[in-house]
Amino acid sequence: MNEKKLKFGLPKGSLQDATIEKMGKAGFNIQVSSRSYLPYVDDEQMQIRLIRAQEISRYVELGYLDCGITGHDWVQENNSDVHEVGEFLFSKATRQPARWVLAVPEDSPIKSVKDINGKRIATEVVNLTKRYLKKHGVKAEVEFSWGATEVKAHELVDAIVEITETGSSLRAHRLRIVDTLLTSTPRLIVNHAAWKDKWKRQKIETIALLLKGALDAEAKVGLKMNIEQKNLKALLQSLPALRRPTISTLSEEGWVAVETIIDEHVVRELIPQLKAAGAEGIIEYPLNKVVY
Repeated sequence: MNEKKLKFGLPKGSLQDATIEKMGKAGFNIQVSSRSYLPYVDDEQMQIRLIRAQEISRYVELGYLDCGITGHDWVQENNSDVHEVGEFLFSKATRQPARWVLAVPEDSPIKSVKDINGKRIATEVVNLTKRYLKKHGVKAEVEFSWGATEVKAHELVDAIVEITETGSSLRAHRLRIVDTLLTSTPRLIVNHAAWKDKWKRQKIETIALLLKGALDAEAKVGLKMNIEQKNLKALLQSLPALRRPTISTLSEEGWVAVETIIDEHVVRELIPQLKAAGAEGIIEYPLNKVVY
């Protein structure tokens, strides 16, 4: 019997822990051994492969993997012909998108991309950088950087194209951002043949649904409270966040229970207002998934 399997590539390296954590919240328990690049997953229909994010889109395009999670930047750098299922924000530092930026030393005379003409640039994304320069009609030498790119900007090259989330590392190396080439977030990508396979497509769509639900839940919390029926209308009118709650009657006549989901960052202002409006027994609880 030919058992169906989905070959799923996850990024090895800086995004590995964050990706495995999010997959866990989506319901897929993945365990990695230092002795093997074949992680365990508690789903017999899946085979997980840990591969560098830079390479995943190539292996998905070629069909060695059915699908994978990698950055939009590497899909663009490799010019990979794949189907994109969804975008997922779970960067290793913040929930902000990563940016590939053109940067120079703080005291550099370079103020715009036009000033790069005839200069030398070091970067890991050579193809992205060359396309960016061509778009702006600039000719410059672009060399591949194996790492420590920020250090090179002061002595070995005139500029660098480097990835950043907050800009703190660039500032620490006394570098100034000239322009942004590309904004990138993790994407779930699929091989075109796998996407046409009914079973694989359904499996991938389920993973995407659960993963998105887990990520959406991270920024939200649930609230439960009890309130007298006579105060309910005023409560709902004064608090827009509670316009569509679940309301159920309690055993005690004249009282109702109210339950809703809201953005976590507003809770600290909201709970005192709820209390002042007459709510009692207020409970805040975390969420595993929110599926709309």
